[in-house]
Amino acid sequence: MNSQYVVAKFGGTSVANFEAMQRCAAIIHDNPDVRVVVVSASAGVTNHLVTLTQQKVDAAEREALFQSVMEIQQDILACLTLDTDLEAGFNETKEAFYTLAQLPALDAQQCDEMLSFGERFSSYLFTQVLRDLGVSSGRFDVRQVLKTDRQFGKAVPDVAATRDAAMTHLTPQLSQQVVVTQGFIGSDNQGQTTTLGRGGSDYSAALLAEAIAAQSVHIWTDVVGIFSTDPRLCHKARPIARLSFDEAAEMATFGAKVLHPATILPASRSGISVFVGSSRDPHAGGTWIEKNNRSEPGIRAVTQRKNQILLTLKSPEMLLASGFLARIFTILSAHNISVDLVTTSEISVALTLDNAPNATRPELAQACLDELGEFCQVSVENNLTLVAMIGSEIQLRHGEASLMQVLADFNIRLICHGASRHNLCFLVEQAESDAVVQAIHSRLLEVA
Repeated sequence: MNSQYVVAKFGGTSVANFEAMQRCAAIIHDNPDVRVVVVSASAGVTNHLVTLTQQKVDAAEREALFQSVMEIQQDILACLTLDTDLEAGFNETKEAFYTLAQLPALDAQQCDEMLSFGERFSSYLFTQVLRDLGVSSGRFDVRQVLKTDRQFGKAVPDVAATRDAAMTHLTPQLSQQVVVTQGFIGSDNQGQTTTLGRGGSDYSAALLAEAIAAQSVHIWTDVVGIFSTDPRLCHKARPIARLSFDEAAEMATFGAKVLHPATILPASRSGISVFVGSSRDPHAGGTWIEKNNRSEPGIRAVTQRKNQILLTLKSPEMLLASGFLARIFTILSAHNISVDLVTTSEISVALTLDNAPNATRPELAQACLDELGEFCQVSVENNLTLVAMIGSEIQLRHGEASLMQVLADFNIRLICHGASRHNLCFLVEQAESDAVVQAIHSRLLEVA
């Protein structure tokens, strides 16, 4: 049985400056059920930290980047006076940051340590903003409870160890005060800092919600919920009031950037509802993602994910042969290549791979292509976009005839449907993907 506790997460734009932090603090003040607050680094900080991890940065640039990060903190500090406990911790963190920033080269673990400083700084500042508003609160180092493996840069959480550590170190504090902690970071079994990958603060919040058996996790960002498509593309895009876990997972996986894809995993397995709303306008509503949500059949949203690769593998050996696909996926797995969509014919298989600049997957290496080329003909196409229509019980039948009419106006490179009734995906040339999304939204999702 879940507790009544709520975990609230605030993204980088929500804690970008003092005024933004004040708005977030007011949200916490007005909801006594919020007992854990997860904060990201202030907007812009992580970009500076990423640059600091790169070996090409010389001493002068490192000093400038250090100062740029600290200027963002000082702009907020100019409106605050830190309590003694917070001031001591902040200054200690600043000294550790300066020491690491002087190193000309960082190993993988040190890179994660460097990337952690943004969240560590913002959690000190936000705790003080809460205290000044009269909210009893304390800063908590999430590395005490969020336990992971040692894959620095993309660490995998240890759910059982995290739950056990939370019961010991975190849960006992929640009846006494609001706990402010960090997103995106954790620690391995040796206490070394790890990170969950860029954008992992949403995931952190859901993992902590699972660990304390929370009722819900609230993701506060700069938009009013999850929209039917990117509102920058379609001005008639509208927020969706309620989604099922399956629908939300499909949307996050296939390009909706409001929510980190992994967020749904702990929420779904523990039945924790997720709310997505705007910290700028908290009373404007948002999107609820719930286990028992029963959506009406049909398409509810359209998303796109650019910079996709289409890998086509062809060989007569596929015909009536067993083990051919197993051989392909064994090679891809050995090269840490993750596949999104798969379609097959009698003698060929087509696969889509993500090659986005911020993808955690590596580019398709020549060594991988050479191995595949030993037993089949290999074709690689770039500059493609994966467009996904998300909904419930999507089927290509008479009700979706208008969809086929829309797609008839464009060159479709691959279509994938049937594995899930929550999506219908296809590839198009990247140059026309925006127009495809706009056409689908206009014809199928906009209310006259």
